[in-house]
Amino acid sequence: MRRLTALPLWLEITIVLMCKALLLWLLWSAFFSAPQTRKMRMPTPQVEQHLLSAPAPVPPPRRENPNDPR
Repeated sequence: MRRLTALPLWLEITIVLMCKALLLWLLWSAFFSAPQTRKMRMPTPQVEQHLLSAPAPVPPPRRENPNDPR
């Protein structure tokens, strides 16, 4: 199989990894680095309690006719 560039393989791999790291950093800084407004900030304990608490039980669906055996 013929290679497309004349660069050494280790250099090609390094360049590709650096490009991927740069892309990941750009995506993180664009979307996850900080909230857009101060209103979007929440207290850490409230977030932890919401994420780590057990989900509320879901009530069974109601039947339209209580005499229907379905």
